[in-house]
Amino acid sequence: MDLGLAGKTALVCASSKGLGRACAVSLAREGVNLVMSARGVEALEEAAAAIRAETGVQVTTVAADVATADGRARLLAACPRPDILVNNAGGPKPGDFRDWSRDDWIAALDANMLAPIELIRATVDGMIERRFGRIVNITSAAVKMPIETLGLSNGARSGLTGFVAGLARQVVAHNVTINNLLPGPFETDRLLNTIKAAASASQTTEQLLEARRQRNPAKRFGDPAEFGDACAFLCGARAGFITGQNLVMDGGAYPGTM
Repeated sequence: MDLGLAGKTALVCASSKGLGRACAVSLAREGVNLVMSARGVEALEEAAAAIRAETGVQVTTVAADVATADGRARLLAACPRPDILVNNAGGPKPGDFRDWSRDDWIAALDANMLAPIELIRATVDGMIERRFGRIVNITSAAVKMPIETLGLSNGARSGLTGFVAGLARQVVAHNVTINNLLPGPFETDRLLNTIKAAASASQTTEQLLEARRQRNPAKRFGDPAEFGDACAFLCGARAGFITGQNLVMDGGAYPGTM
């Protein structure tokens, strides 16, 4: 399917690795020019070079922390009028809410709620003027099924979800859509590192990985490419009637009917 995106420009945050990179790759394969960001320069440049070599699209890189005002300013200076915005940022630390300070909460809100809102605010009016815009926020399946140790993430990402629910209905008449992608367990460095940290003499990393795979109805982890292609579809010209939605991609782990 031709998604009708050739020649468009996408700003893809935190896209040097994992799900952000997968989204960038899938968009580039549709002929979308990219502005990619990440905090780590080396990984960012490697990802950009690989995408250029495979697809031939224009790729601009900005080493920046999207959670900071300065980082967002540099992103918007490089890409002030994107057709597509993919919001993404690493999740906050796990733990017990009794141990979290106000500063911990503010950091979580800055990265996973306020930064996406600020980028939407800076770009959505231009999308409305051009009568095309696609905004996809990478959140978490924990928005639907909270994870006890990820209270910071549960709270901040749920706040973003509530904000998007209202705004999405205001802008869709202008062919601007806003949707959220909610990943469950995907085979990324983040998941692998989390499992490695839990390994012990009695349970190896591979044993823990296999046990987690088997707990999922799909009996596997998600392939980041699957996630990237779902993002590209939501960004496509033919997805203009889909807005304000929370698409869970978790292999069936979420047990609800809605």
